Amino acid sequence: MFGELLIVLGVVLIVEGVPWFLSPRRTKRMLSELFRMNDNTLRALGLVFMLAGLLIVYLARK
Repeated sequence: MFGELLIVLGVVLIVEGVPWFLSPRRTKRMLSELFRMNDNTLRALGLVFMLAGLLIVYLARK
C-alpha cells in the first residue's frame, strides 16, 4: 500500500513538473491568470478535477 502511494506521488510530481520544464514563461503567465479568477470558479474547477481523479482511480481499480 505504501509503495503504491509513493508511485502515485511520483507520477503526480512528474505531471506537475512537465509544464515548468517545457515552458516556464507560459506556466508563470497561466498562474498569474489564476489570481484574476473568481474564488467560486476556482473552487468549482478544483471539484471537477477531484471528481475526474476519483473517476480515473475507480475505473483503474475495476
